[in-house]
Amino acid sequence: MSDRSYPVLVLLSGGLDSSCLVHYHLLQGDKVTAIYFDYGQQNSEREFQSAKAISKYYDIQLSRETLGFKINNYEGEFYCRNALFVLAACSFLGESTSLISLGIHSGTPYYDSTSAFVTDTQTLLNGYFGGVIRVTTPFLDYTKVQIFDYALQEKMPVQLTYSCEIGEQEPCNLCRSCIDRRMLNEKSPGKD
Repeated sequence: MSDRSYPVLVLLSGGLDSSCLVHYHLLQGDKVTAIYFDYGQQNSEREFQSAKAISKYYDIQLSRETLGFKINNYEGEFYCRNALFVLAACSFLGESTSLISLGIHSGTPYYDSTSAFVTDTQTLLNGYFGGVIRVTTPFLDYTKVQIFDYALQEKMPVQLTYSCEIGEQEPCNLCRSCIDRRMLNEKSPGKD
């Protein structure tokens, strides 16, 4: 454990990336709470079930909040989603919360998965909060494969996470998230 400890609000979707954040921050000795945002996505109920399972496994508090509007999907990209999540999370911070943790990583073509996005978002938060609230992205330089390797190395409960965009109980195996997950599972130890 680290000598430093921060109150951290993890934006928890129930997927692999954000679930790894929970584990990571707890290893750092941080006081972790999580928030799940329902923005009208097709898979919201199934995602939330995974977020609850991860929260229970790690014994952290989870709240579910509805944004009240749907974020449009443009060929797999939800424009402004991460920015909206970070700004909305500011309304749910405890008095001592200083970090908002976001599970973005390298290897995607989206602006809101880049270091420029993190810098721009932090500039906005500094304008509102004078540097007291910070965005943290521990896996920003990791690829999806490296995050999966981290989860396996740390013996995380990967089976509790959910990544299908369709939202059925069983993954569809056709959407981008399912294809990524299948490739990761095929690379895991013990697979032929």
